[in-house]
Amino acid sequence: MRATVVGGSGYIGGELVRLLLGHPKVELSFVTSGKYRGRPLRVAHPNLRGQTDLCFVTDDEVGETDVLFLATPHGASSKSIDRWSSLAPTVVDLSADFRIHDPVLRERYYPGGVPDPEWLARFRTGIPELHRAELRDATHVAVAGCMANATILALHPLAAAGLVAGPVVVDARTGSSGAGRAPDEAGHHPERSGALRMAKPHGHRHVAEITQACGVKVHMSVTAVEAVRGVQVACHVPLPHATSERDLWAAYRSAYRDEPFVRLVRERSALHRMPDPKHLAGTNFCDIGLALDPDGDHLVVVAALDNLVKGGAGNAVQCLNIAAGWDEPAGLDFIGLHPC
Repeated sequence: MRATVVGGSGYIGGELVRLLLGHPKVELSFVTSGKYRGRPLRVAHPNLRGQTDLCFVTDDEVGETDVLFLATPHGASSKSIDRWSSLAPTVVDLSADFRIHDPVLRERYYPGGVPDPEWLARFRTGIPELHRAELRDATHVAVAGCMANATILALHPLAAAGLVAGPVVVDARTGSSGAGRAPDEAGHHPERSGALRMAKPHGHRHVAEITQACGVKVHMSVTAVEAVRGVQVACHVPLPHATSERDLWAAYRSAYRDEPFVRLVRERSALHRMPDPKHLAGTNFCDIGLALDPDGDHLVVVAALDNLVKGGAGNAVQCLNIAAGWDEPAGLDFIGLHPC
């Protein structure tokens, strides 16, 4: 299958290129970047040295292809979806343009530009663990956001089992790559180094996706930490009644027993007791752990993933694998490093 990556000089785009170059069923045809037009991919992504002779092209130079990945900023995909869909029968969008189907949530968290309703209706939600059946034979996929994906995977088994008694407080931490490649003052090394900056105490856009997927009220704060990759969310969940740890783990095992990329973490060691994004760098795994208070009515669920892989490019490739009928883990077999 011939693949194209639009927005290939960014961090998500670079991860898409890395994964697709190693995919047994994919041939990478075009990678776009206006800034690097005509220059080798290694100029933007030095880890690709010796892996490909491809050079960046502009968006206008993209020809027909089988699948097209859009690693573009919010607002860009919906403006050009007619053209991209004319070039490829399958489009996988990693922006937020086609994620939110509820008009009330969209107006609150993404006011302004509204995508064409007909196009919005074509896009399937790119969370394989929740929407695998809808993704089979899908032609248009909207991949979930990084912190949203971690939180949804953490909360959905509880919400589905009726084990959420009230608003959930989500304390999210994210590395600097989540802000994208374009430099700004917040990412400037003297400003970011050593900082624990609460970038969004209230009203983060990912709340819309979490609410849409889980149907529970969420309060979310986001803190920028001194790491490059990784997302970790701690979800504080009020339970409707005293619940045993055994019953809680049973709900998660039932939800994720057969999932290739969700791992439940139950370690006695304090060192590795809770999911840590450091161990997930470069992988498509989401790790989930639980901590129940002694009274059994308050639960902390911790989920971690690599924001550029399971929170972006890897999840996109996983969705393509499902849509194309291939082995779901194809091209996603990197298991991580320790120590790193």
